[in-house]
Amino acid sequence: MPSVKKSRRRCTFGYERKLQAQGFLRIAGVDEVGRGALCGPVVAAAVMLDRRPRVQGIRDSKSLTAMQRLRLRPRILRVAMSYGIGIVSAEEIDRYNIYQATLMAMHLALSQLSPVPDFILIDGSPVKGLTIPHLNVIKGDVRCITIAAASIVAKVTRDQLMKSYASMYPMYDWVRNKGYSCRSHFEALKQYGPTSLHRRSFKPVLSVPQLSLMNDENPS
Repeated sequence: MPSVKKSRRRCTFGYERKLQAQGFLRIAGVDEVGRGALCGPVVAAAVMLDRRPRVQGIRDSKSLTAMQRLRLRPRILRVAMSYGIGIVSAEEIDRYNIYQATLMAMHLALSQLSPVPDFILIDGSPVKGLTIPHLNVIKGDVRCITIAAASIVAKVTRDQLMKSYASMYPMYDWVRNKGYSCRSHFEALKQYGPTSLHRRSFKPVLSVPQLSLMNDENPS
């Protein structure tokens, strides 16, 4: 494993620069979003850069407004060597558990990169099953530009999915809450029960009546 000292600076190109000095030129960052939501998929994105992107404002997606993320996503994709997006459904989350589903989403995103990266920077915990040299970076989305870029792509992708689902089930307020826990979401769950998009293995969803939402195939 190459030696990369963890930088204390926030959202820099320092990790990548040190790796490039060791001969790694195709560096991918990977991050996921939606792990703690009550419904909808978990989404991972992988972004591969060969140099510091000439895009201003890349940082942790949670610190950006929705409009800032929307503006940054196409700029990031234009300068990336390659990118991939992995989406794992609520049904698969219930089948495999959220930890395994998150790993699946990350592997799916990474498998779409071409050419294959020679090093991967991962936000948070290690991803099992990788044969490519890699490093997990705690709070990587606020410390590493490549991971931050992936976090923006993943966040925008999932938010757009949740908005499309909200048109089918407007009573859950997914346009605003994106499927996460909040009062309006819980009230709708108690009134209508979970939809086919809810993660029925999650305790907050299990605690409400398991009713079919009117007609779950054709909601009105």
